[in-house]
Amino acid sequence: MRSQSGAHRTQVAEHGNTIDRLLLRGLTKRFPGVVANADVDLGVRPGEIHALLGENGAGKSTLVKMIYGILQPDEGEIRWNGAPTAVPNPHAARALGIGMVFQHFSLFEALTVGENVALGLDRPEKPKALAERIRTVSQTYGLPLDPHRHVYDLSVGERQRIEIVRCLLLGPKLLIMDEPTSVLTPQEVDKLFETLRLLAAQGCSILYISHKLAEIKALCDRATILRGGRVVGACDPRAETAASMAALMIGAEVKSVARRAGGKPGAERLLVGGLDLKADAPHGIALKGISFTVRAGEVFGIAGVAGNGQNELLLALSGERTVETPGAVLLDGRRVGHRGAAHRRALGLCAVPEERNGHAAVPEFSLVDNAVLSGHGREGLVAGGLIRTRKAADFARRIIAGFDVRTPGPNVAAASLSGGNLQKFIVGREILQNPGVLVVSQPTWGVDAGAAAAIHAALLRLAAAGSAVVVISQDLDELLAISDRVAVINVGQLSEAMPTDGVSLEKLGLLMGGMHGAEVAQSDVPAREPAHAP
Repeated sequence: MRSQSGAHRTQVAEHGNTIDRLLLRGLTKRFPGVVANADVDLGVRPGEIHALLGENGAGKSTLVKMIYGILQPDEGEIRWNGAPTAVPNPHAARALGIGMVFQHFSLFEALTVGENVALGLDRPEKPKALAERIRTVSQTYGLPLDPHRHVYDLSVGERQRIEIVRCLLLGPKLLIMDEPTSVLTPQEVDKLFETLRLLAAQGCSILYISHKLAEIKALCDRATILRGGRVVGACDPRAETAASMAALMIGAEVKSVARRAGGKPGAERLLVGGLDLKADAPHGIALKGISFTVRAGEVFGIAGVAGNGQNELLLALSGERTVETPGAVLLDGRRVGHRGAAHRRALGLCAVPEERNGHAAVPEFSLVDNAVLSGHGREGLVAGGLIRTRKAADFARRIIAGFDVRTPGPNVAAASLSGGNLQKFIVGREILQNPGVLVVSQPTWGVDAGAAAAIHAALLRLAAAGSAVVVISQDLDELLAISDRVAVINVGQLSEAMPTDGVSLEKLGLLMGGMHGAEVAQSDVPAREPAHAP
């Protein structure tokens, strides 16, 4: 059942005789020039898996940071088991029984599982006793961990287990999960959902944030929708579709995006042959014999679990790292393997790295300055060593308008934008330079359904205009929706490319988990029907 904002306050309080474990009343948080949350009401019951939905900048992160004590509300009340409660800091939140698993892990790779867990505990424990507790809890909840293994030796899914087990050791009554499946294979997602359902069955409340609406429908009991910092409705996800929940989030129907069928790609624009690249860090990934081609008009997808060489591959393709063999990378027939990023960009190759802050953009710089960072050459934003400020500002405004970047203007700092809006700005900055080849990593990571559809449409338009597009992503639904062909990277090696229409999520998941082509062929996974992006 849906409810709109006027009825939501009553619905929060009235659901039988059950007292909400967490109840927010009129929670408001202001920052200079913006109201992040306004008069928010939210109730989470014992044993409930409750989704918190909203487009980028809707106020989800601010709200959970107030629940966890990272931020303090300016107005409103937090009730815990029916009693008014102050949560001045995360230590106080954990003392109440509130745990939080963040989207980005807080782990030290050189330390063991046990040492990382110990760092997150409020009270020190003896290593031997802690190791035994880690084994017991991780086995109980189906998240097996060896407390003596080093983090650098673990998969991304295993690293997430550390964060979850660290929370479970505290016996949480409420567990907040922020985009928990963004780095997991389909098989790891299924295992995580088993764990969350077990926790809920034992009475733990779970507040679940995700942009993957199909997962919300499969997992969650109720959902509260935020838009513009306010609660605009609630629904039972099981009675909705992904499209209907997306429409509730953004206040309009989300147009579906699909690759064109039957189009014939043109000439080879990017050819990678036998690309080898040594690891540049003690626990980095070396690239071994990477080979693939991308033609004009084609979108080539590369799937893989985080940490399997995706970043290294983007650096090797963009020219931020070069190789001694010039012919390892051909750009429109030119040998550029030994050439740097500026040379390749001048020849028509643009790139969007995975890390928004510090790599793709400088948080302290204005949007105008960030537009100049990669657009100065192709857009003519510098002359005689000086920035052409008017032209740079016009370019930034074109990006903002063309990609619906929610911002007061081009002169604000990049750090002031939500993650999704900054991502739209970065992707737009590269696409508007009309590259012959675009390499983009995680194009819609942390982006809401409406913005993701817009980015997908822009990538498909670029390909339709004759560019070659390489999309490196952990989101398999994304790759299956927009790619013509897809390959999987695992431990620095790339599988054979497969036509998208003939591959299944299960097959890709097995390849991402380290199973090789022959083993996958024997595993009897079904092919898929052609897909459309939501």
